[in-house]
Amino acid sequence: MTHPAATAPPAPPPPEAVGPLIRSVSVLRELAAGSGRRSVGDLVRGTGLARSTVDRVLSTLARLGYVRTEGRDAVLAPRLLELGNAYLAASELPERLGPLADRLADELDESVSLAVPDGDGVRFVHQATRRRAMSLAFRIGDLLPAERGAPGALFADGWDEADWRRWRERRAADPTDAGFPAVPPRRAEDTSETGFTARVAAARTAGWSLDDQLIEPGLVAVAMPVLDADGRTVCALSVVSHTSRLSADALPGAVLPRLRETVAAMEDALRAPRAGTPSTTVPGPSHATWMRASKQELGPEFVESMARGLITLTAFGTGRAALPLTAVAEATGLARATARRALITLEHLGYLTADGKFFRLTPKALELGFAHLSGLTLPDIAQPHLASLVERVHDSASMAVLSGDDIQYVARVPTVRIMSVNITLGTRFPAYATSMGRVLLAGLPPAERSARLARTRPEPLTRHTVTDPERLLALLEEVRSAGHSLVDEELEEGLRSLAVPVHDRTGRVVAAVNVSTHAARCTPDEAREVLLPALRTAAAEIEADLGVAGRYARIPVR
Repeated sequence: MTHPAATAPPAPPPPEAVGPLIRSVSVLRELAAGSGRRSVGDLVRGTGLARSTVDRVLSTLARLGYVRTEGRDAVLAPRLLELGNAYLAASELPERLGPLADRLADELDESVSLAVPDGDGVRFVHQATRRRAMSLAFRIGDLLPAERGAPGALFADGWDEADWRRWRERRAADPTDAGFPAVPPRRAEDTSETGFTARVAAARTAGWSLDDQLIEPGLVAVAMPVLDADGRTVCALSVVSHTSRLSADALPGAVLPRLRETVAAMEDALRAPRAGTPSTTVPGPSHATWMRASKQELGPEFVESMARGLITLTAFGTGRAALPLTAVAEATGLARATARRALITLEHLGYLTADGKFFRLTPKALELGFAHLSGLTLPDIAQPHLASLVERVHDSASMAVLSGDDIQYVARVPTVRIMSVNITLGTRFPAYATSMGRVLLAGLPPAERSARLARTRPEPLTRHTVTDPERLLALLEEVRSAGHSLVDEELEEGLRSLAVPVHDRTGRVVAAVNVSTHAARCTPDEAREVLLPALRTAAAEIEADLGVAGRYARIPVR
C-alpha cells in the first residue's frame, strides 16, 4: 500500500545514505501496511526488492526481534514497538499529558485523545477511550488526513504555501484516502478545499476546532491546541463523542469548559521541570558485542549496516529528545562515521529532523507498525512463545488469568498427546486446585489473597485435592517464595501441572503460564528439573515483549 506522503517521486537519497537501511524500512512499512503480516512473495512484489534481499532483511529483522516468521509469512513482533516508544519517550507527551487526558475522559465519560502533526496528517500519541458499542477505535500511531478531523484544522493554521501545495497534491493523488487505512473512504462532500480552509479560519478565531462527522457518520469531536512555553502548538487535545449522545451543536457547550481547564493544566505540565534522569535504551558496549556475535552466527544473512541504522533510533528517549552525533554514537556504541551515515539516512526517510547539530525523532517513527502492535492482547503476545515452549518440552502449554475465584484460559498450545482434560480457550477451573491459579493467587497482596480464600469453599476434585484453608494459605506462601507452583493430580487424576507467573512492566502478576503432563511420565522433582527452566524462559520472553508493548499502550489480558 502506498504511504499517503508518497504521492510524488521520492527525492533521491544522499550519497552518504545506507542502502540496506532504506531497504529494511521499506520492508517494515510494507508489513505495517499489511496489518503486520505479509507473505515473503508479497513483500518482494510490494517493495520491488529481490527475493534474496528480502530474505536477508527478514533474517536481520528477526535477529533484532522486530519480525518473526510463521510458515511463509513474516509477522511484526512486539519488540519493534521500541522504535515508536523512543519517539513517545523523547516527546514526553504521554508521560506529562497522558494522565490529564485520562482524567478528562473519566470526568466527561467520553473518549479523549492526544494527536500531533505529521506532515499533512494527524497522528495519535495517546488514547483514553470509553468502552461502548459505538466508540473510538483509533490506536496510538494511527494516521488521519488533516482535513478529516478536529486537530487537523488547528495544525494547518501554521502551514506555509509549500505545506498547502503538498496537501493539494496528496488529495489529488489519493482522492479516496486509500493511503490512510485508519479512516473510511472519503465521501464526495469531503473533497472541497474551501471547506477545510474555512474550518481552519474558524478554528483560528474560536481557539478550538469542531469535527462534525468528518471521519464517519455519527462521530463528532472538539479539539484545542496545547502550546509549549514558546507559544508553539505541540499537540491537540480532542474530546470525541457520538451523535447518539451529543450533537455537533451541543458538544462544544458540554465539554469546552473542562477542555479549556485541562489544556491549561497540560501547558503548565509542559513548562514544569522534567523529573528524573535522562535515559537510553541501548547500552553501547554490549550492543557492539551482540552485533559481532550476530554476524558470526548468521554470516551474510545478518546485515550489520541495517541493524545499526534501526538501533540508532533507540538512542533517543526521555530526556534525550535532541541529540548531537557524538551522543548518538556513544549511546549505540557505533563509530561516529557509522552513526552519521545512519542519521543522514533516517533524516532522508523522514524519521529524524536536524536542527543545526542536533537530531530529533519525528512522529513518523510510529508508522513502523506501532498502530497494529499496540492493539495486541496479552494472549496475542504470549502465543508464539507458548508455541516455542511446546516445541522444547513436547507437552501442552497454556496461559490463564484470574476471573473471580476461577482461572480462565486465554491462550493454549496443545500437543498431539491425548490429555484427559479437554481444555479450550475460555475454560474455567477453580483457582485453588490449579498450578496457574495458585501462582495467580500467590501474586496478590496478602490481604486480598486471604480474603479470596476466606470466601472460597474448596471442594475435593480428586482424592489429592488440598481443601484445608490453612494448608492452602501455606502453599500459596511457598509458591510466592519459590516463584512457581506444581500441582499433582489435584484437578484431575493423572494430570500434573507446573506454572510460573507473568509480570507486567510494573512487576504485577497479570497472568500465569503452565506446562501440563501426565503424572506417570516423570516424578515431581524430574518435572521441575526438566520443565521449569524452559517454562521460566518462556515467561521471561513474554514479559520482555509485554514490557515493550505496555509502555504506552494498554494491553488487554484477554
